[in-house]
Amino acid sequence: MPELFESTQINGMTIKNRFVRSATYEAMAAPDGSCTERLKNCMVQLARADVGLIISGHAYITQQGQAGPCQLGIYSDTLIEGLKHLTASVHENSGIIAAQLAHAGWRGIGKDAHPPVGPSQVFKKEVKRASAMTLDDIRKTVTAFGDAAQRAVESGFDAIQIHAAHSYLLSQFLSPFYNQRTDEYGGPLENRARFLLEVYTEIRKRVGTSFPVMVKMNSEDFLENGFTPDEMITVCRHLEEKGIDAVEMSGGTHDSGKFLFARPGTAKSEDREAYYKNAAQKFKEHIKTPLILVGGFLSYPIAHNAVKQGFADYIAFSRPLIREPDLIKRWAAGDTRKAACISCNKCFSTLFTEQALHCAADK
Repeated sequence: MPELFESTQINGMTIKNRFVRSATYEAMAAPDGSCTERLKNCMVQLARADVGLIISGHAYITQQGQAGPCQLGIYSDTLIEGLKHLTASVHENSGIIAAQLAHAGWRGIGKDAHPPVGPSQVFKKEVKRASAMTLDDIRKTVTAFGDAAQRAVESGFDAIQIHAAHSYLLSQFLSPFYNQRTDEYGGPLENRARFLLEVYTEIRKRVGTSFPVMVKMNSEDFLENGFTPDEMITVCRHLEEKGIDAVEMSGGTHDSGKFLFARPGTAKSEDREAYYKNAAQKFKEHIKTPLILVGGFLSYPIAHNAVKQGFADYIAFSRPLIREPDLIKRWAAGDTRKAACISCNKCFSTLFTEQALHCAADK
């Protein structure tokens, strides 16, 4: 019977328990994306708190792909030295850490003369005009993901996660809601998934078969004419055939209303937790690849049952670890009271403050 506090492996990477810190934008990097002491200390705190696997905040692979200010970058070799300091500090504190590789697509901030791009043209008021990517743009971005993966290995990360969720670039291509292309990267799912599969293939070619490569995917977009659970299963099956080592399942986009990927009000009752459970059960019916499940987990019994019942192999947290970094250590010690997070989403408003990411709820 699987247990939350047993040691497991993902492609040779030993994880001390079944808890994962899901990638979370900290806004603690330097303006150029380089790692800072504050960001390093944030990751070290999680390592000391016995989080089984830490996944970095989304690290942008090109300057064009930057999603927000003071976001961690992995777009240049000049950033490797700071990233080495980060990973070494995590390892010195008995932790392991994966680099999440990301491109914001048309949600990019357009900093320093790098205008945003996406699968199709965008003229929305809240973003700068975004152009549709050319075939050459796509090829260069595939290469950029590969370059970033090599930097992650050189920097000492224990694994890589490809960010293909939450309406960032690869998610935009997967979703017919955002992808209006009529070439080989648009239309049927086979075409919409092509970019992600090419990115995975390029990364695998660069890092080899023995280095863990994972992906973060939407269970669905929760949008009319968006990415669906059946499509998720199909794409994950293709990734499994190609050798993906783990899938983290999330869901929703910036445009999904009450089905946002970080839903407020989860703490009101246990039946609001694990809000991708149905999609996870469907995944497990078809896919053998280990599943990391995020989405509203706050209660120990809910997390325990997810693993015991077999619809998740690992439980991932974001907001609960912002308020209570020592949550996993507390549960391991036998204090299995519910996480202190009240899922109010006030932490989002702290990202652009001097203090950067922190819990802003009344404690």
